[in-house]
Amino acid sequence: MLDALNISNIRSVFFIGIGGIGMSALARYFHSKGMKVGGYDRASTELTEALRTEGISIVYEDDPLLVMDDADLIVYTPAIPATSRMRQHYLTQGKRLYKRSEVLGMISASTFNICIAGTHGKTTTSCMVAHILRDSGHGCNAFLGGIASNYGTNFWSHERSVAVIEADEYDRSFLTLHPDIISISSMDPDHLDIYGTAEEMEQAFIQFSERLKTDGWLITRKGLKREGDFNAEHHLTYHAEDASATVHARHLRVEEGVFIYDAVGPDWEISDLRLSMGGIHNVENSLVAITVARLMGIPDNLIKQAIASFKGVKRRFEYIVQNQQGTYIDDYAHHPEELRVLIQGARTMFGGEAITLVFQPHLYSRTRDLADDFAEVLDGADRVILLPIYPARELPIEGVSSSTIADRMKNKPELMDQETLLKQLQHQLPHVLITAGAGDIDKLIEPIKETYHHRA
Repeated sequence: MLDALNISNIRSVFFIGIGGIGMSALARYFHSKGMKVGGYDRASTELTEALRTEGISIVYEDDPLLVMDDADLIVYTPAIPATSRMRQHYLTQGKRLYKRSEVLGMISASTFNICIAGTHGKTTTSCMVAHILRDSGHGCNAFLGGIASNYGTNFWSHERSVAVIEADEYDRSFLTLHPDIISISSMDPDHLDIYGTAEEMEQAFIQFSERLKTDGWLITRKGLKREGDFNAEHHLTYHAEDASATVHARHLRVEEGVFIYDAVGPDWEISDLRLSMGGIHNVENSLVAITVARLMGIPDNLIKQAIASFKGVKRRFEYIVQNQQGTYIDDYAHHPEELRVLIQGARTMFGGEAITLVFQPHLYSRTRDLADDFAEVLDGADRVILLPIYPARELPIEGVSSSTIADRMKNKPELMDQETLLKQLQHQLPHVLITAGAGDIDKLIEPIKETYHHRA
């Protein structure tokens, strides 16, 4: 069994499914250590091309002849099926294959770890924390679940033995980590194909909190379900508006699309913070980042400076176009609660303007399990266009499609494929358009962007 002490002895690593956001961060980690890194994925993407540019070799055929037979470490993602010829090849050679979460657990065994968890908000929050530590000069290693817009990457390294880690609840991955600081933003039902019930998923978060090291700090959103089941010695709560939370915002207002507010803690206060991100949930995310930064000893003036300069995360309420033709925003939202805060954030920023939302459901199981919730939330947009379900790792489930959501909606949406959507936008361009989803809907960003610029 590999451990944190002998990871430094690894000379070559091969990733099966290297194009995933979490896998690519690990690939960049090993590459930054001077190791030989290669991988396989099913298709070329902007991210895999970035890895290739950095010097990581990638192949796109599931062919055993293309693997690195001299790999000391083989890492795989469950998104690549067990029937993969590469996976089978290594197994027949008697090689041990490690999940991404196991390897991240090994790395985190010897570092001071700030672990950001929650069914929503963890990517933006972890990027904010890492940005403050980097921007202030404190430094950190960052393993992020999205591309930080300030730096154009999901990973960076530093000689300081501090790591900011997006703690993923999928497949109980976060239970391998060794946290010194934990934040938990939400525990809404998700990944029921893994957990079975919402209660079982909530229990995994409780278990994660129990992995906190002695004298560690737990930071949870005020009012979180099962809040009373957390029993960390040092436990802080946060909320944007509830002044009974340990950390909260005061004098919150929006001026010219920028949130301005004071962050108030148990014995501290930072006034007139400026955050250029839509959605009050991002104010809450910033409260976590500010609290972590203070626990790490970052001076208030540097925290304030970093919050003001934070540019967000790719595909998290990301402004793609803002011109006289209108505003186009892209977002990774793929869970009902994420869509709810996305729509609410758009209402905050654009007032009474009509919002057209294009949504690509992600996973047949999630669509089936949360269809009623999706329908209720999507009814909050003025016009909804539903694309076909993106299956990811799943096979189709009989009777489950985007119509499963559409049939439950009061304001009937339009069902269409991506090609039809692009053709329609050539003739009818909404003044406020949002695309949302975790599948391949991001392939629409550039053609939609070009349409707005062409019409300008």
